[in-house]
Amino acid sequence: MIKKQPYMNVGAACLFGIFGLLFFILLFRYFSIEISGEAAGQPLAAKAQKKYTRVGTLEASRGIIYDRNGEVVAEDTASYTLLAILSKKMTTDPKHPMHVKDPHKTAEELAKYIDMDESEIYSRLTQKLFEVQFGSAGKDISIETKRKIEALKLPGITFIPQMKRFYPNGIFASHLVGYADPDEKKDNKIVGQMGIEKSLNNYLTGSNGKINYESDLWGYILPDKKENITPAKDGDDVYLTIDQKIQTFLEDAMNKVAKEYNPKKIIAIVADPKTGDILAMGQRPSFDPKTKEGITDSWHNEAIETSYEPGSTMKIFTLAAAVNEGVFNPNELYKSGSYQVSPRSPAIHDHNYSGWGTISFLEGLQRSSNVAFAKIAHEKLGFEKFREYLSKFGFDRPTGIDLPNEASGKIQYNYPIEKVTTAFGQGTAITPIEQIQAATSIANDGKMMKPHVVEKIVNHDTGKTIKENKPEVVSTPITAETAKTVRNYLETVVTSKNGTGGRYKIDGYSVAGKTGTANIPNPNGGGYLTGSQNYIFSFLGMAPKNDPKLIVYVAVQQPQVDNYEFGSRPVSEIFKPVMKNSLQYLNIRPSKLQKPSSIKLGNFTGDAITETVKNLNNQGFSPIVLGKGPEVTTQLPKAGTTILEGEKVLLGTKGKMFAPDMTGWSLRDVMQLAKIANLKFNVAGSGYVVKQNISPGATLKKGDNLIVQLQTPEQQSINTEDASQEKKPDQNISD
Repeated sequence: MIKKQPYMNVGAACLFGIFGLLFFILLFRYFSIEISGEAAGQPLAAKAQKKYTRVGTLEASRGIIYDRNGEVVAEDTASYTLLAILSKKMTTDPKHPMHVKDPHKTAEELAKYIDMDESEIYSRLTQKLFEVQFGSAGKDISIETKRKIEALKLPGITFIPQMKRFYPNGIFASHLVGYADPDEKKDNKIVGQMGIEKSLNNYLTGSNGKINYESDLWGYILPDKKENITPAKDGDDVYLTIDQKIQTFLEDAMNKVAKEYNPKKIIAIVADPKTGDILAMGQRPSFDPKTKEGITDSWHNEAIETSYEPGSTMKIFTLAAAVNEGVFNPNELYKSGSYQVSPRSPAIHDHNYSGWGTISFLEGLQRSSNVAFAKIAHEKLGFEKFREYLSKFGFDRPTGIDLPNEASGKIQYNYPIEKVTTAFGQGTAITPIEQIQAATSIANDGKMMKPHVVEKIVNHDTGKTIKENKPEVVSTPITAETAKTVRNYLETVVTSKNGTGGRYKIDGYSVAGKTGTANIPNPNGGGYLTGSQNYIFSFLGMAPKNDPKLIVYVAVQQPQVDNYEFGSRPVSEIFKPVMKNSLQYLNIRPSKLQKPSSIKLGNFTGDAITETVKNLNNQGFSPIVLGKGPEVTTQLPKAGTTILEGEKVLLGTKGKMFAPDMTGWSLRDVMQLAKIANLKFNVAGSGYVVKQNISPGATLKKGDNLIVQLQTPEQQSINTEDASQEKKPDQNISD
C-alpha cells in the first residue's frame, strides 16, 4: 500500500493539470468572445439576428382589367384547393383527430360541395397515403364553399390557399382579354398567357413586399419589437376601350348564329370611327378563360392574327380611291359579264358569270360587279395609282393595335390579273382589323384612325394615370368630300332594289356598307374550295350614314346554309341587332323616316319624246322609250297616277315598239310593258327579272308571248355555273 502512494499522487497531479488547462482555455475563450464579440471570425450578434429574425412575404395583387366604364373584366380572387390528411401519425390527441377518421361520412358530406361522386371520394380517402387531393373537382374552391365545408368540422379536411385570376363575364372578348395562370417556373406567380393579360403583363404584375421581425425560438414575435415592413406594390390597372354592354350584344348575337348555323368561324368587330376605339371584338369558336374550355379549338385572335381574302368589302376602298381621283362617274355605262385585262390573262367574271348587260357603274357597285371594279382599277385609276391607295389605306402593314401577334396584309400585285382581282377582294389577303382601320377614313371624313383596345393604364394604389392612348390619325387617304360621296354610294347598296345589301336595312337608321363573299383557298392546293357553303360571307357597314358613330364588321365562314344565296342571313343576324342595339344604347336617335317623294303623273300624249324624257329624269323617274317616233302616243302608268321617285314610266311612240333590256325590272314593270305592247305574259319565280325570252332590241308584235324569269337579289348572286365545279381564280364569287 505504501509503495503505491507515489504513483497515485502523480496521476492526480496530471489530472489536475489537464482540467486546469481546459478551464484556462474555456476561461480564455469566454473572455475573448466577450471582448471581441466574434466567434470563428463572425459576429455573434449577426448570427443571433439571423437565427431569430423572420422574413414574411407580402403578396402583391395583379392589376384589375376594366372596361371603358369601369366594369370589372378580370381581377384576382382567393381560391382554395381541398386537401385530406390520411396519416394517423398526424393525430397526437385522440380527442382532436387531425386525420380523416371516418371516410364514409367525410365522402358523403364532401360530395355535396364538390363535383365528384361519393364513391370516388371514398376511394381516395381510403388510400394508404399521407394526404390526397381531389383533382379539378377539388380546385378553385370559393371562399363561400370553403366556409360551408369548414362548418362541417370534418377531421383531416383542410385547404391550401392560393390566388387565381377571375373573369366575371365568362366568355367575353376572350381572345382580346386573354387569360393568366400560375407559372411553375416563376414560383407559381400568375403570368399572362394571351391577349391583354400577356401584352401588358409587365404593367399588370405587381412586386411582392416583405416583413422582417424578431421572434423567439418558436417563431412568435418578441414583445416590444418593431416589424420592418416593405409594402407590396400591386399591379397597375388597365382600362380597355371595350364597352361591356356592346360586347354583350355581340356575344349574344354570335351565340345565336353559332347555334343555328354552326359555322367554322365567326369574326366580328365594333369600332368608334371618330377615335379608333374598339368597342367590341369577338369570335367563334371561343373559350372560357376560367375553365379554358374551348381553347384548343382556337388559339388565335382571328381579327388580329389572321389575314384572308376579304371579298367584295374591298370594293369600298377601290371605290373611294376612284372617287378621290375624280374618275368615278356613277352614270357611265359599261358592259358587265366578263373582262380580260390583257391578252394573256384569263378573263374575270361577275358573280352571276354572264352579268346584267350594259349597266351604270353605280349599278355595278350595287350589284357588286367584279367587272366594274376591274375596269376602275385598270382603266380609270391605273395600276400604279391604285397601288398607292392600297398603301394609303394601310393594307400592306400592321395597324399597330395594342394586342400581341398582329399579322400584316399580303398584297399580291405582280401580274395584271392579280392587280384587278385585288380591286374586288381576291388574291390579296388582309386582316379584319386592317379593314376596320381603313373604313374609319370613310366614316370619319377622310381621317384614318389607328385602332386600339387600351384606353389607359392607372396606378392601382394612387389612381394616377401612367399611360393613356389618345385618338391618333394615321393618315388622310381621301378628302372629307370623297368620304361623304362614298357613303352616299354605299347607302344605295343597302337601299336599292338592285343592291346586295338589302338584308342590312335597319328601321330608323341609314346604313352605308358593302357585302362580301370570298372564296376559301383549297388547303390541299389547286384553286378554291367548292360547294354552296364554302365561302366567307361578310358585311362592313357604318351608321348613321351622314355622321357614322359606329363601324361594324362581321364575317361568317362556312355556315351551314341550304343554298349560297342564304349566306348573308347569319351575317345580318349579327350585324343588325348589334348595330341597332348599340346605337340605341349610345342614345343615337333614329332619324325620321322620310317618305319617298311622289308625284301625280302628267299627260304626255302628243309631247315630244326628248322633252318628256328630260322632264321625267329631272323629277327623279326612269323613262323607258319603246319606239323611235318623235312624239308620245301612249304611256303607262296613266296620267293622274301617283307614282314614287325612281319608278319607271313607259312611253310608246308611233311605229314599231322594241323590247328593252328588262334585267332588274320588277314584276309590276313587266306587266306594264305587256299591257302597253299588247303582249301575252308569263312569269317564273319572284323578285326581279334575270332572263327574258324576247331579246333586247327585238320588235314587239301584238300577241307575242313574253316570258320572264324572276329572282330575288339574293338568288341573283348565285353563280350560274354549277357550284360543284372547281372555281378558277378569275371566277371570284364576290358580292
